[in-house]
Amino acid sequence: MTKTNTTMLLLAGTPIGDARYVSEALREALASADIIAAEDTRKFAELCRRSGMTISGRVISYFEGNEVERTGELVQALLADQRVVLVTDAGMPAVSDPGFRLVNACIAADIPVSAIPGPSAVLTALAVSGLSTDRFCFEGFLPRKAGPRHSRLAELRTEERTMVFFEAPHRLHDFLTDAAATLGDTRPGAICRELTKTYEEVIRGPLADLVKWAKGEVRGEITIVIAGATPPETRTADLIELVQDLIAAGEKRSTAVGKIAAEYEVSRRVLYEAVLALNS
Repeated sequence: MTKTNTTMLLLAGTPIGDARYVSEALREALASADIIAAEDTRKFAELCRRSGMTISGRVISYFEGNEVERTGELVQALLADQRVVLVTDAGMPAVSDPGFRLVNACIAADIPVSAIPGPSAVLTALAVSGLSTDRFCFEGFLPRKAGPRHSRLAELRTEERTMVFFEAPHRLHDFLTDAAATLGDTRPGAICRELTKTYEEVIRGPLADLVKWAKGEVRGEITIVIAGATPPETRTADLIELVQDLIAAGEKRSTAVGKIAAEYEVSRRVLYEAVLALNS
């Protein structure tokens, strides 16, 4: 089949809680869609009811269990010039939710892919956590089993960026227990529960305190933010040694000092004086 200029897959971000955050762009896209692929058709119907949206297109399920089968069906629909919109239960499709497979199938078929952005639990939790937002990484859901989960956390022990995770409420205590044991009891963190919903709650503190808080029954959608590792202090002697290595490799002293000072974000003048003092 031949694609027309109107063929495009739309990934539609949906509210992570409060239905009032449905945008006009989302309303228009859903109202004009021929097919709406929803992670959970019942939850999508509830979102439509709460937000007063009327849908005329065909609504089909698209979740982990039928992604392979439905991906081909949706690509064929797009090639037949039908408007297809993909929505998940909350947030942006393809981000710890179904959608990645369909996006790649569309790219392979030369079908344009665009997005209607919406609220994000990742950025919302990061913003309200009180932890550094300058640099961060999203780790999504860690493995459910203790061994693989511990291994992943061990890999993140020296990660200096703020880390954002998703976790099921019934696994929250186990996750935090492992995180405290691996990253340290005093590592700052925040549990963000039911963001933008009626019972929104943000609990901040060292991981040891968060473990205690999560020991009882916890419900709702959970996003966890954990501070990155404190970068190790580099001793002046180590920096001087790096400068000398560059000099031995043929660099001029001033150039070598400049490179190391810039790389390790230290005072060029102070490092230069330290190198001179050692060689005097």
